Formats: sequence, C-alpha cells, structure tokens
Amino acid sequence: MRGERRTERVVVLALDGVYPFELGIPSRVLGAADGRYEVLTCTVDGRPVRSNADFTIGVQHGPEALETAGTVVVAPVAPSAVTAELPDDVRAALARIRPGTRVVSICTGAFVLAAAGLLDGRRATTHWQVADLFRSRYPHIDLDPDVLFVDDHPFLTSAGAASGVDVCLHLIRKDHGSHLANTVARRCVVPPFRDGGQAQYIERPVPETGAAATAATRAWALQHLDQPLTLSELAAHARMSLRTFARRFHDEVGLSPGRWIVQQRVAQARQLLEASDLTVDQIAARVGFATGASLRQHLNAAIGVSPQTYRRTFRATR
Repeated sequence: MRGERRTERVVVLALDGVYPFELGIPSRVLGAADGRYEVLTCTVDGRPVRSNADFTIGVQHGPEALETAGTVVVAPVAPSAVTAELPDDVRAALARIRPGTRVVSICTGAFVLAAAGLLDGRRATTHWQVADLFRSRYPHIDLDPDVLFVDDHPFLTSAGAASGVDVCLHLIRKDHGSHLANTVARRCVVPPFRDGGQAQYIERPVPETGAAATAATRAWALQHLDQPLTLSELAAHARMSLRTFARRFHDEVGLSPGRWIVQQRVAQARQLLEASDLTVDQIAARVGFATGASLRQHLNAAIGVSPQTYRRTFRATR
C-alpha cells in the first residue's frame, strides 16, 4: 500500500554481451527512489560477463537472487547473441523467477523473454531497428515497435536505451505515485514523464540550423494549461507561422502540439488527484479540460482507469 515504507527487491540479469549503459539504468533510477527499491545485479552463474564494450563486468550475485525478486529486469544484449533456443544456463536462470513476479526487459532484452516463451500471446515492444527480426522469430507475439514501452502486467517491455529510464520511472509512478517519480526524474536530470505510447524515434530530431526552438513556448504552455492553448496561440508565442511551428514542434518533441498538451494535462491531473482534495471537476478546470467528463475520458485513454479509481489507488493509506 502506498504510504508504507516498504522496500522491493529488484534483480537485474546481466547476460554475456550485455550493454553496460542499459545495465546500469535500474540501479541509477530505482536506486534514487528514497530507499523504496533494493537493486541487485546477477548473472546466470555468478561469474563476470563480457559487455559489448571492451571490458567485463563483475557481479556479486548468481541466479539464486532471481528467486528473491519482486521485480526482475533483463538487460539487453546484441540480438544476434540471442538464438531461438536459449542456452541451458539462461533458461535455468529464468526458471528461478517466481510465478507472478514483475518482469521487465530493456531494449533487446525482449528477445530473451520471447525465446523463453514468457511473452507468448502478449503485447510487447523492442528497439525499432530489430522489429522485423523480432517479428520473424516470434510471430505469435503482438509486437508494437512504435512505442517507448508496453505494460502488459506482469511483463513490461521497453525500447532502446533511454526508454529504459522511462519504464523505470513508470514503475516508480505505479508503485509510489507521480510525486516520487518526478523527484527521481529531477535527481537523474531526465524528463519526468514520457507516455509509453509516444513514438520511439523522431524523423528529424535536430532542428534545422538557425531554427528557433519551441522550448520557450512549451515552458510557457505548461504555465497556462488551464487556458485553451490553440495552435494559433502557440505559434504566435513562438513567433512562427502555423505550419513552421507545427513542423518544428514535432521535430523537437516527436508529438503534435495538441497531443503533447493533452499528455501534459493528464500528467498534471494525476499529480492533483494524488496530492490534493480537489474534485474531479475542479482538477479538470485547473489543467484545461473543459469538463470532468473530458478528464475522465482522457485519463481512461491514457492509463485505463477513472479519476476516482486512480485517487483511491494512490491515496489509500493517507
């Protein structure tokens, strides 16, 4: 229950050829959550593993740590290193995970879960560059290569690199609410919320040379979410034409202005549901939804629950 000081053990499985950056994400992000998580790293035999860089990685734990985990994270390796038939020691290690344990993959870690049969019939994602390979190997898995992460409880799969940060923040948000997730994001100097349904990649992530950025307008919009914020108003604030603003906004954010604003309004509504006693209608007005019904619709579309259910879940012990 939220409000109780509990510590969940998270065990990260490092396989031979592991990507070191992604391997360190759970420890860095979850480890910044005020002691809510204990993060351990293990290998299939307790011995050091080769990374995909020019060094090996030593660990303190063997596969027995997986039996004690509340959450298991499978770090990524080169997809070519994951065959259709997992090595016996990898399969044996995964078999130690207790039924019902939450299991998370980062990037190509989804290949490991898929090869073990853990994602059969489920929705999942992985890095967009290896989506075709994943589909060819595992046609019975509902792959969505266009999102940052997929939460198909108890399995969560995420896309490449930075989306590992997103899925870890998502875990904190689910377990302990938006306030702690935002605090951790600030400590790690990363965006506090990127919707799992956001596109994995942006066609032109770097604006043209000399182009005016939309960052100032986005910051202004966040201070005025209770207002209509039409595309014309946003473009005027940025001193751009409608067409130029919409194009550059998408180049920089990967979303249309309208979708981004809805995302920010939902995120702010979630914080108010957790931290205030405002009614649903009052919160809707504060964040710029026309009615409480509109807030209910957007919140349900984003996370599948009503405002009342969300509030009960995250304020049950207050």
